[in-house]
Amino acid sequence: MDNKHMNTSSPDTTLSLTECISSAEASRRLAHKRSRHLKERLVEFVLFLAAFSSVATTFAIVAILVYESIPLFKHVSLVEFLTDPQWTPLFDDAHFGIMPLVSGTLVTTGVALSVCIPMGTIIAIYLSEFAPHKVRETVKPFLELLGAVPTVVFGYFALIVVTPLLQKVMPDLPGFNMLSAGLVMGIMIIPYVSSVSEDAMRAVPMHLREGSYAMGATRFQTAVRVVVPSAFSGIAAAYILGISRAVGETMIVAIAAGMQPTLTWKPTESASTISSYIVQVALGDLPHGSIGYQSIFAAGLTLMVMTLVFNIIGYWLKKRFREVY
Repeated sequence: MDNKHMNTSSPDTTLSLTECISSAEASRRLAHKRSRHLKERLVEFVLFLAAFSSVATTFAIVAILVYESIPLFKHVSLVEFLTDPQWTPLFDDAHFGIMPLVSGTLVTTGVALSVCIPMGTIIAIYLSEFAPHKVRETVKPFLELLGAVPTVVFGYFALIVVTPLLQKVMPDLPGFNMLSAGLVMGIMIIPYVSSVSEDAMRAVPMHLREGSYAMGATRFQTAVRVVVPSAFSGIAAAYILGISRAVGETMIVAIAAGMQPTLTWKPTESASTISSYIVQVALGDLPHGSIGYQSIFAAGLTLMVMTLVFNIIGYWLKKRFREVY
C-alpha cells in the first residue's frame, strides 16, 4: 500500500522539482539580462558623457571668447576692427584693426599649403597605388613620425637653417620673414595631408581600379582619373585639416616670421599672425580687464571664426562630392 502511494505521488514530485528548476533558471536568466542591460546603460552613459564633454568644452570656449571680447567691441566698433589697417593695441595711440594679423595668417597659410598639398597628395598617391606593401608599412610610420616633432623645433629650424639658405638666393630677405616660416610649416603639415588622403584612396573599392585596367588605362591614369576623383571627399577633408592646422600654428610663426603686425601680402616680409600675437601679449604683464588684455580674446575669436569657416567649407565639400559604393 505504501509502495502504491509512493508510485502515485512520484509524478507530482517530479513535476514540482522540474517547475522549481525551471523557475530558478528563469530567475537566473532574468537577473543576468538585467545585469547586462544595466552594464550597457552604464557604458552608454559614459560614452554620452565623453561626447557631451567635447561639445560642452567647445561651447565654453566660444562663450569665454565672446564674453571677454565684448568690452573691446564697446570701445572699438566692428567696422573699425575689420577695416583699420593698423593693429597697435599696446601703444598710447592705439589702433584695433585686425587685418594686419589676418594678412599675416593667410600669407603663411598660403605658403604652407603650396608645399603640403602637392607633396602630401603625391605621397598619398604613391603609397596607395604604387608602393609595395613592405615599403608602405615602412614609410608611413616614419612619415607620421614627422608630425610628432615639436613645433618649436620646426621654428628654430626655419630660423637657423631655412632662412640662411633662402638668403643665399634672395640676399635682401630679412632674418624674420613669412616665407621660411610658411615653408617649414608646410613640411610639418605634410603627414596630416598624406595620411588622411592615403586612407581615403585606400577606401576606394578595388573593382573601380579593375574596371579601369580592363579599359586599357595605366596605373598612373587609374590613380589620377579614377582613384583621386572617387576619394575626393576624403582628400578635401585632408586639405581642410591642413588649412586648419596651418591657420592655428603658433610657435613656427612666432619664432621665424617676426612679431611686428604689418599689413602686407608679400611672403618675403616680416609680419605677425593672430596666434603669434596672442603668444606675444600673453607673455607680458597686462592688467586683467585692460583693452590690451581684451584684444587677446578678440584675436582668438577671429581665429576661431576663420577655422570654423574652413571647417564648414570642408563639410560642404564632403557632402557634395562624397561617393557611396
